[in-house]
Order: sequence, then structure tokens, then C-alpha cells
Amino acid sequence: MDQVSAPVTETPRRGPNLPSWTLTVLESFDVTPKMRRIVFSVENIDRFEYKPGQDIVFFLNDPAGGHGRRHYTVRAVDRDASTLSVDFVLHGNSVGPNFARSVKPGDQVEVKGPRGRVVCRPDADWHLLTGDETCIPGILHILETLPTGARAIAFIEIEDDSWKQDFETQGEVTIEWIARGKAGPSSVMIDRLSTLALPDGHGQALIIGETSNVRAQRHYLIERGFSRDRIASEGYWRPGRNGGHDHVDD
Repeated sequence: MDQVSAPVTETPRRGPNLPSWTLTVLESFDVTPKMRRIVFSVENIDRFEYKPGQDIVFFLNDPAGGHGRRHYTVRAVDRDASTLSVDFVLHGNSVGPNFARSVKPGDQVEVKGPRGRVVCRPDADWHLLTGDETCIPGILHILETLPTGARAIAFIEIEDDSWKQDFETQGEVTIEWIARGKAGPSSVMIDRLSTLALPDGHGQALIIGETSNVRAQRHYLIERGFSRDRIASEGYWRPGRNGGHDHVDD
């Protein structure tokens, strides 16, 4: 979730109510050319209570001085193996991508969490998920963990086909990868949503990605008849800022 256009220094704010964890790197590998997965071992993983779609907050050393606080969505948890996996977008030279490029087995990192509210409501008849490259780990993890027969529609905007990933699910899922070109504020998702016939029943929308895009999509869905309390929306990034998320509630 580390997609930015200009460096900004941020002092870490450590949430006192979030549990702390020390993660130890086991292995790392590229899932796609610009997405690297790191598998961590976690002690007492039975105490790690999370919902698919939530993230953890990494506290990373910044070579320019100080620390960088970065949110990354949990990609997978294997409780039998006591492991947790996180996918990192290899974009730019900020602390998140640099950490992902440089870690080696045995390295440790402090995180806090889990946190986040972009999670599936069990009372929803169907789910609509939208996002960009930074949201692929969270969206795919949600889809992979859907219960049998759960209905979901996912639209993911990407620069090109190199970002596509395969996945397995027990849900009834329709996914579209929408080629967009360069990342940033755009209307590509609104254009796609405008042609979508919403299913019957009480749906839930999970809207994530670049903050201005998230806000525009939220407003559009409200105009289409979605009630505000059935839209979970969060800005993962915006141009000119490193780290942090934006709660989009307006």
C-alpha cells in the first residue's frame, strides 16, 4: 500500500490499544513482477485475531532518518505453521518497498494490529469490492476466505496485465481486472460501476484505493441507493503522502 509521488516524513503514532507483534522473516518471493510476498513466523499466532481485509502497522527504519509507519493488509495466515504473509508493492524508493527488497531470513520487524474496518458483513446478501494495485492482497484474501456460496463482485484497476493473479475461492465470485494505465486519480472505476446492474438483496460495498477515487466511488454508490452504513471505504494512499490511511466517511 505504499504508492506515492513525493517523499513526506511521518512520525510514527503507535496506537496504544493495538497488540504488538515481532515478526521474523522466513522467506520472500515475487508473486508478480511488482508484488513481493514476505512470509513471517509469528509466536502465539493463536492470539492473532483478525478478519480478512484488515491490516497491520509496520514500524520500519527510514535510511533518511527516523521511522516510517506503514499499513499493509494481511495476505494469508497459516495457524498450523504459525506464519503470516504480507504482499508489498515494489513501487518507488520509500521505506516499504525498500524493506521488502532488502529483507532476508531471520530479520525481525515490529508491527501492531490488526486494525481496519474494510471487512465483510455476514448479513450481506452480496459484496462489491473495488480497488487498485495496492488493494490486490486484501481483495484476494477476502475472496479466498468467503464461505461456500457467498456472492461477490470484484473490480480491480491495474496498470497492465502483469498485475493479474490467480486465486481460489469457495464463493460465487465475478472478478474483472480493468486496465487503466498510470496510477492516480481517475474515472475508470466510476465508468465501470455506471454499467453495473446491482444484484437484488442487501449488498455491501468495500471501496479501497487512492483516496480521491474512493471518495468518488462512495458518493456514486450512495447516489445509486446504497445506504452509508453498507459502504466500508478507506483511502490506502494519495499522491504526495507516505504512510497512513484515510477514513472516507463523507
